[in-house]
Amino acid sequence: MRYLVLVEGSQADYDALRGKGSADSAAWSEEDLRAMSAHMGALGDDLAGSGELVDAQGLAEPARSRHVTLGADGKAVIADGPYGVTEVLPAGYWVLECASLERVTEIAERIARCPQPAGAPDRPVVIRPIVDGSADL
Repeated sequence: MRYLVLVEGSQADYDALRGKGSADSAAWSEEDLRAMSAHMGALGDDLAGSGELVDAQGLAEPARSRHVTLGADGKAVIADGPYGVTEVLPAGYWVLECASLERVTEIAERIARCPQPAGAPDRPVVIRPIVDGSADL
């Protein structure tokens, strides 16, 4: 079965990755960034090697997001970022082909163990089964 595995982040988290910490997210050092990169690189290599990796991408910061809704008149209402500094949105994802929910949960736990500086927010890793058309929504 295919699963979407999401990590989340706020604008404050993206700012912290660039070394600008706040009360909401501790600043990351070059060493912290290298540790994260090594952890995620090893994970990606392992998932590619096992054949479970379908796709994985990081997403641009919330300040570069755009929301599109419909107004009462039926016309598009477009809102560009920036959004609130603490508003949490998807920050990256993996599409995985795994034999079981238990297996994808093991992978999510490994993602959750990604090194980060003390004081960085502890965000959940979200697992969502991908509906293939034959399953109930």
